[in-house]
Amino acid sequence: MSAPAPPLDVSGIYRLHVVDERLATSGQPTEAQIAAIAAAGYRTVVNLALHDDPRYSLPDERATVEAVGLRYVHIPVLFGAPTEADLLAFFDAMRAHSGEPLWVHCAANLRVSAFLGLWRVIELGHDRESAFAQLHELWRPDAVWAAYIDAMLAQHGH
Repeated sequence: MSAPAPPLDVSGIYRLHVVDERLATSGQPTEAQIAAIAAAGYRTVVNLALHDDPRYSLPDERATVEAVGLRYVHIPVLFGAPTEADLLAFFDAMRAHSGEPLWVHCAANLRVSAFLGLWRVIELGHDRESAFAQLHELWRPDAVWAAYIDAMLAQHGH
């Protein structure tokens, strides 16, 4: 007789940040952690990382996510060259899945923290300091990301 499987738990996911009851962000989850995300009630996974580096990606994340009954949205954001199109695709995904529990990740929750901060300012009207609090807990944006954030805020009237 085999021992029962341990309960699925999302708490060990790299750089996990639970924003509220409908939104969590993280670095790259493992295949087992994706099953835990589904078991925890999330309905969609949005991935802002690339699929081409085995250190920071799963062999087939879309298949892994869909196998546990979740929807998958992939917006591959080059870390050294984020674009406005990337941000607008993220905004579209956030709008499309706003009424459901949503998990957003990248490799280390850095891209996500920047995009989420921009979402909060541009789309939700939050002040910049509170909107980027999660980002500042995780990292200090390099020159590329600092300029990108400033440019996106300026282009969108902030």
